[in-house]
Amino acid sequence: MSTQIDKERIEEALGLIWDLHEGGHKQCGRFVINSDDPDNDLLLDVLKADGLVRIENNVIDFTPKGEAMARALIRRQRLAERLFSDVFEMPDDAVLDDACKMEHILSEELTESVCTFLGHPPTCPHGKPIPRGECCKKFRVDVAPVVTRLTDFEVGAAGRITFIVSSDPSRINRLNGLGIAAGSIIRHIQKTPSCIIQIDETTVAIDPDIAKEIYIKKVTR
Repeated sequence: MSTQIDKERIEEALGLIWDLHEGGHKQCGRFVINSDDPDNDLLLDVLKADGLVRIENNVIDFTPKGEAMARALIRRQRLAERLFSDVFEMPDDAVLDDACKMEHILSEELTESVCTFLGHPPTCPHGKPIPRGECCKKFRVDVAPVVTRLTDFEVGAAGRITFIVSSDPSRINRLNGLGIAAGSIIRHIQKTPSCIIQIDETTVAIDPDIAKEIYIKKVTR
């Protein structure tokens, strides 16, 4: 039945359902409101016929097959967002548009290479989680990552903070108060026993557990 609808429309629908599920929304009505597809009734029928979703009592759930496809799609999209944002430093509007195009064409092998290259980032630039891949599970780095944890960053080098991952919002607020935020340029002065960094003319000591949550991209200046 999927011959009635091209692959890209199906993938766009799966990605939207994933995003909605992350926000706690599974209702068909919410899908229709957020979908740009010209024929949502046909689209949902195709997703059901292809065994990608189940719809009961107006609630959409993934089948295992559909969830695997959506997970891979979202992983490609969010890794592409990281690549365009962190490495190429593209503007936000271009990042999202180009990442949506890349999600349909990246192979599994290239996706794993991009993830390793970036240092297995846990989130996209907007803070949404990037589904883990086999390369993340193996903890194996074949290519020197462009983005690394502060604890692994070269002493004496300057870098731009690309993102901070912490389950404690107050910790992020405290770091922001010190000028330690995404986009800030720092110089790594010392690695142990505490990480010491320089921001402008200020030197700050950071606990190693906190330093592990700060991801850096090397810059030259």
